[in-house]
Parts: sequence; C-alpha cells; structure tokens
Amino acid sequence: MDSDLAIAQSAKLLPIQEITARLGLLDDEVEPFGRYKAKVRLSAIDRLGEGRFGKYVVVTGITPTPLGEGKTVTTVGLAQALACVGKRAACCIRQPSMGPVFGIKGGAAGGGYSQVLPMEDLNLHLTGDMHAVNSAHALLSALIDTTMVKGNPGRLDPMKVVWRRCVDMNDAALRDIVVGLGGHGFPRETRFDLTSASEVMAVLALARSLADLRRRLGRIVIGYTNQDIPVFADAIRAGGAMTALLRDAIMPNVLQTIEHVPAFVHAGPFANIAHGNSSILADEIALRCADFVITEAGFGADMGFEKFCDIKCRVSGRAPDVAVLVVTVRALKAHSGEYRVVPGRLIDQTIFQPNVENLRAGLPNMEKHLENVGKFNLPCVVAINRFPTDSDEEIAAIADAARQAGAFDVAVSDVHGKGGAGGQALAEAVIRAATAPKPAPFRMLYEDNWPVKKKIETIVREIYGGDGVDYEPTASAAVESLTRLGFGNLPICMAKTQYSLSHDPNRLGRPTGFRVPVRDVRLAGGAGFLTPLIGQIQTMPAFGRHPAAMNIDVDDHGRITGLF
Repeated sequence: MDSDLAIAQSAKLLPIQEITARLGLLDDEVEPFGRYKAKVRLSAIDRLGEGRFGKYVVVTGITPTPLGEGKTVTTVGLAQALACVGKRAACCIRQPSMGPVFGIKGGAAGGGYSQVLPMEDLNLHLTGDMHAVNSAHALLSALIDTTMVKGNPGRLDPMKVVWRRCVDMNDAALRDIVVGLGGHGFPRETRFDLTSASEVMAVLALARSLADLRRRLGRIVIGYTNQDIPVFADAIRAGGAMTALLRDAIMPNVLQTIEHVPAFVHAGPFANIAHGNSSILADEIALRCADFVITEAGFGADMGFEKFCDIKCRVSGRAPDVAVLVVTVRALKAHSGEYRVVPGRLIDQTIFQPNVENLRAGLPNMEKHLENVGKFNLPCVVAINRFPTDSDEEIAAIADAARQAGAFDVAVSDVHGKGGAGGQALAEAVIRAATAPKPAPFRMLYEDNWPVKKKIETIVREIYGGDGVDYEPTASAAVESLTRLGFGNLPICMAKTQYSLSHDPNRLGRPTGFRVPVRDVRLAGGAGFLTPLIGQIQTMPAFGRHPAAMNIDVDDHGRITGLF
C-alpha cells in the first residue's frame, strides 16, 4: 500500500464550494482560502437556527501507544462510511500542532484512504489559525512586560506574573527562561508552553461567539498584585487587540476527506496538557448541516473524552448521542507488558505476530475505558481498527471481551485500507446506537459546586482507577487560594501522561494500587477551568534523537516528501 502522503497527493479534490454546498451553506457564508479550503462565517449558525440537529458522535480510544491506534483514521473513515450508507455526514477534528508533526508523530490528518485533504496544508499552516493564536498570546506577553515598566496600571507584582510564553514547536530549551535582562524590564523567570497548551487556544476552542471570545480573552488572569488580587488581561487593555488578531481564526475551517465528505478542522488543544477537543463552533455548524457529526476527542477515554464530557459539553450545552471506542490488537498486546514499545525506538516485531494470550492480558485496559464511557450514560460502540497482521482469533477475543464489558456493539473497521467501504459495519452499529432508546440521560462526572479537591479526587478514583491524591504544598496552597478568589466552581482539566491510566507512563494496562501526585494547580480564567499538573507532565515537549523533521523535504517540483 502506498504511503499516506502518496495517497493524498494522488487524490482528486473537488472545489471547496462543492463541499460547502453539500452542507447547505450559502456562498456568502463561505470564505474560500484557495481552491480546497474555506472558512465558514458564524452568521451561518443564526441562519440555520435551532430547528434541526444531527446525531452527535464522539470518537475516543483506549490508552494510546507510540504505534498510533488510528483514532483520527476512524473519525474520518466513519464519516465516509456513513455517507456510503446514505447519511449526510461531517467530521470535526483538531488542527495538528507542528511540534508533533516535526517531532515523532508525523502527520495528523488520518491515514490511508481515510484522510482529510489537502493533507500537507492541514499538517503545516492551514489557514493561519495557529499563527493567530501564537500572535495573540505573544501580544499579551509583550504588553505585560511593557506595562510593568510604563506605569503598571494593573498593579502587577513582577514576581507574581503567571502568564507564560508559547511557540508551536517542540523546543525543550525554552521550558525555563529568564526575561528582562539588560535593563529591559524586570528580570524574572518564566517559561514557554507549546501553542496547543496556550490558554488562548483553549479560549478559541470553547468560545461560542465573537463576543464570547472577547469576554474570555479579557478574563485571562495574567498575574497578581502584591496583595494577591488577580489581574486580568483587560486590566492592561489587551483583550481587544487579541480579539482583533483572532477575528478570522474564530471562523471554523472546512476541508474534505478523500471521498469528499466535509471535514471541519478547527482549534488544536492537546488532551494531555489542555482539554483536547476541536471547537464548539465547528460542531455547532456541523450539527445544523449534517445527519451525523463525528467529533474526535484526544487520546483515551481518561483524557480528551472525559474533558469533552465535563468541559466542552458543559460550555456547549450539547450532549453526545453515542461514543465510539477505537481499539487495536497491537495496542492491547502492548498493554500486556510483554513488549517493549518506546517512542523513537525500534519496535519489538513479535508484537505483530498472533498471540491471543498476550492480547487477553491487555484487555483490562479496554474494559476500563468502556467503564469510563459508561459513567456518562453513553452507549459505546467498539471499533476494532484492523491491521493486516491481526488474526481472526485476536479479533474475536476483543469482540467477546467488549460485549461482556458492556459495549453496545462491536464492529471491525478497515477504513484505512478501504475508505468508507471498509467502515460500513461500524457505521450501521453507530446508527443503531444513536437511535436506540437511552436507558438513562447523559450525565457529567461532578457538580460545579463541589470543592476543587473533591472534583480532582473523583476523576482520579472514577476515571483513572487510583486510590487517591497526594498534593504537594504548592498545589494545596493553589487550591486554597483559587477557591478563596472565587474560582473553585470551575471544571477540572487534568494534565497528565497519555500513555497510562495512571500518572506514570510505565504503568500499562489497567493499573491499580496507585495514588496520583498533584504538583500544582493552574488557573485558566478565560477558558474557564483549573489545570492540576500531574506527575512529571510537561507543557513543552521535546524532540527525540531523530525527529520526523529530519525526513521531510521538498522536491524540485515543490512537492513535499517524507511527511508521514
């Protein structure tokens, strides 16, 4: 089979106006960005109104491995498969960060015959939204340091500035820096985060309108006075200019899949260090235009899915109809602990040989993720993303275990190799799940008015399966202070490793008997959540010894090579 890039570059794309017309969007609601990309004006939401909404499907997965489990492939392929069975479908995914694209992951547009196109544009600059977020973030950083030496109207204490800088590239050397040297401002320690971890990115993803975007940007807490009173971005008159930089970025981008199904690509918060879901606005437009909307939540059901339910659904007021849990034979075998699977290292090739015993040893991981989906009262369809090396016995073992663990249905999917035609069984299972009577209404894991520590501990016990939480003094002090300042009613956005249900990436499968260490709790006042930092999680990743960037080039005809 050809590489993802070769398949993408050989595909025939339709003019983007043909794609948006299929959604029922009017010409004056679409701003073409070249021939194959466009932005959708928010006025479409008002015109389409509240009269009709499609079924809302959220795609999640088991605990991922560095091999990649095909969650985006399944999201894209399921939308194509639904179109194959006569449904008007659309998918919604996040815009990739160039950090992972040039790091270890490579492209993030799906794969095989279930990709979003143009694949190169999606993985690199797209329509410039990532740069707009970066610029708005940098503007606030610059205004903070300027205002402190030119009157300091916000009465910021230079040693209590909490706003960090950001860049959309893995650059571990910027994790901890000193600014203000050489007489240019107040020397102080700060750090860079990946743009995907920027609060501006989270605000963009959670805003429900331009006015809401403006309000949220102004509510970003940039630091504190010497009396520990929070100082907001609007105190230094930064919110307006930041909104101006994001005026176009707030409009969702629409592209197409290989099979010409509309694909919304908007916002890019990571699920391990942010809330891990594409924008509310993209979903809102899609839900008014399609019979089925497939939206992807980052990483596993302990990460982006939990945040989808407890953060995104809280803000949007939308409840999903069904969840799809993506599993692979090789990932479950990796969770047996019998194979060495390390990012950037050669893979133990025996993992690709049939071994039902080792597979069964990894099944508790899937069972825990099914349990997690069930806690929100959602029917769950397990999608087995099949690879050529999978045996029929291994597939059968997964299906049996999934049904016994409470899955609504199980379907084998080959959307990578066959596109929509390879996902029709999955599409039919999703249709049944989305239209079946619900035994109980959708619920969230915790109430707004619960104490902060109770919310954190509920996530740890109910979703991760931990025994409890250990707070470092800094974290306990932060919880006490944020509660006193009136931020205790905000939802929780945990920052932890994606490679384990626990805080320790080396604890595979379904770990038990662990307590989760919280080293700090950060406030995202504009986005509207609290972020506990768990274990050794970093908000600025690093490149490995041989990052994917070393394989990427451009040939004499201007065609990109080596991009996954």
